[in-house]
Amino acid sequence: MAKNTICIWYDKDAEAAARFYTEVFPDSAVTGVHRAPGDYPSGKQGDVLTVEFTVAGIPCLGLNGGPVFKHSEAFSFQISTEDQAETDRYWNAIVGNGGQESECGWCKDRWGISWQITPRTLMEALSAGGSEAKRAFAAMMTMRKIDVAAIDAARRG
Repeated sequence: MAKNTICIWYDKDAEAAARFYTEVFPDSAVTGVHRAPGDYPSGKQGDVLTVEFTVAGIPCLGLNGGPVFKHSEAFSFQISTEDQAETDRYWNAIVGNGGQESECGWCKDRWGISWQITPRTLMEALSAGGSEAKRAFAAMMTMRKIDVAAIDAARRG
């Protein structure tokens, strides 16, 4: 068992979410599905209570806790991508499965979890500082899904 695991509260679809993530992201797996030993406020004995899974190597626990708590952008997964094809693949999988687009490379999946689909070239530009970072940042601010060619052009000036 990992020393640190991210626990994500779902209304009732933790298993469906975990299985979706494992289909989309490499180094991901569902490692355990645990059923409630008795009735609880948002479910019955035998319902899926928790799901152990990894997303891109990060250990997670999905908890079917009911509708009490909602997700927000205060928590997100940031997925680093190598190129436009990988960026498109992840973005399109999340948005195309009932998710929604947001600004600056952010999107939400159908369960309300926020994702940052972030090409390495953008992070490299921002880390460079100075005018390169300013140009890349200004370009990013106009985007929803990140356009790698546009970021690279901005980096060059």
